[in-house]
Amino acid sequence: MSGHNKWSTIKHKKGAADAKRGKVFTKIIKEITVAAKLGGGDPDGNPRLRTAIDKAKAENMPKDNVERAIKKGVGGLEGTTYEETTYEGYGPGGTAVLVEVMTDNRNRTVSDVRSTFTKCNGNMGESGCVSWLFDKKGLLVFPKTIDFDKLFEASIEAGADDVVDEEEQYEVLTDPTAFHQVKTALEAAGFKSESAEITMIPQTMVKLEGKNAENMLKLMDRLEDNDDVQNVYANFDISMEEMEKMM
Repeated sequence: MSGHNKWSTIKHKKGAADAKRGKVFTKIIKEITVAAKLGGGDPDGNPRLRTAIDKAKAENMPKDNVERAIKKGVGGLEGTTYEETTYEGYGPGGTAVLVEVMTDNRNRTVSDVRSTFTKCNGNMGESGCVSWLFDKKGLLVFPKTIDFDKLFEASIEAGADDVVDEEEQYEVLTDPTAFHQVKTALEAAGFKSESAEITMIPQTMVKLEGKNAENMLKLMDRLEDNDDVQNVYANFDISMEEMEKMM
């Protein structure tokens, strides 16, 4: 399982998702606003906006919030200019970490991110130091109550690259350009995903235990708690047994 998905599982088990819903809403609204500003307010002609709206729906964000964010983006950001960038670094145990940010103050954000890495036994690196270890992919996650063979057949027919049987779920991987096509086709075929997103999938995994595992979870948690951080991806692998020790 990718570090990003492993982290999603951990957050769910810790019950942290609901506690941070307000922060999640803030990040999604920022993404919708910027997507609308850059590509227009019509989701049918703006894949990035369509993905952001889908994420908002998955989080049960009120429709009014979504519409306001789109209008704000189309009409301009009211004097606020957001800069998008990605920071790269190394987490505990030599793990690779990508941090996607959207900020109106780059100096503040880079200082905060660097400090977070340091406090959690990691360090920021140069641009390009770990990004080569990740592939940008569309990812749809399905529960194991679904018939794998039927899901596999429907996914490949829709244009997916692969369907993987993971420990607790099935994962459908697509090229980013085919993501919405595959998602729409699977929904039409009656397959309801638990999550669907464009993400960064690590090519190799680093197994963590003990203090390294504990510090890795702290690093992920603190990075995601930063209002300027939109997404965090990492290639850690922590066993369910190890996670249960820390909960």
